[in-house]
Amino acid sequence: MTVEPTLQDEAARAGWLYYVAGLTQDQIATELGVSRQRAQRLVSRAMAEGLIHVRLNHRIGACLDLEAALRDRFGLGRVRVAPDLGRGSDPVRAIASAAAAELERFLRMPDPLVIALGTGRAMRGMVDALTEIDAPQHRLVSLIGNIAPDGSASFFDVVMRIADKVRAPHYPMPVPVISPTPEENAAFHRLPPVQKVVALAVAADVVFAGVGQMSDDAPLLADGFVSRDELQAMQAAGAVGEVAGWVFDSNGRYLDLGTNQRTGGVRVAQDLDRPAIGIAAGASKVPAIHAALNSRIINGLVTDEASARALLARG
Repeated sequence: MTVEPTLQDEAARAGWLYYVAGLTQDQIATELGVSRQRAQRLVSRAMAEGLIHVRLNHRIGACLDLEAALRDRFGLGRVRVAPDLGRGSDPVRAIASAAAAELERFLRMPDPLVIALGTGRAMRGMVDALTEIDAPQHRLVSLIGNIAPDGSASFFDVVMRIADKVRAPHYPMPVPVISPTPEENAAFHRLPPVQKVVALAVAADVVFAGVGQMSDDAPLLADGFVSRDELQAMQAAGAVGEVAGWVFDSNGRYLDLGTNQRTGGVRVAQDLDRPAIGIAAGASKVPAIHAALNSRIINGLVTDEASARALLARG
């Protein structure tokens, strides 16, 4: 059953567009299909009723509907759908606060957890939106190598950034994101310190990971981890997405070729009996998110309204 938007829904959305998306009141009026005066009143109401601080503190009815539909369609444990920021906006900005709130839920748990983390722009946006929390009872571990092709630290690695905010013990994956050869990758993984970090990641209580697309704008290509020829070869084999650097096809099957033979770190197993939450949004990512959900590489999701609708529209 579709829930009609309430006055609080409208105020929350207007406040979100004003304070997070940075739209003017005229732009908000156009986006919502209301007068400028009504847009101004809605923004004021959002602040007066405490719906807007840094984050949206009201679950918009349309987002709740989408969450319920995604949960039913894909059998998900945790789902958060963030309000859109308007046409042409960056979906990472839309989901960053919702993703941070989801991670904070685990960080505030009193019993010790091992939290495994992927990388990427969405994950970094989540970290930037994270509130500082003292969580020394937990351990943070990376799923993927933290060494870029030029030997520098991977720009989107998030474990150390989160550790600074939550003051928890952290375990980077001390291997290249993708090694030059399978033999070198295997040699890194034979090192005892690497084996200890891998074992910690494999046994993690909860996983947070971005979902990357394998289209021509693939993050692995943009960040210099694969060549154009390697990308095209994996596309020809059916590659549509990747999680923690591990590439899979439209059925969510990991490919036994290409960079998967040289990827460092830990592959997120299908059908985990623990939360494996994907942090991803954007039209180009929808096929990858859909495959990861169908194959149970991820069993939870933080995304935005447009992506949620696109996922539900797919067969």
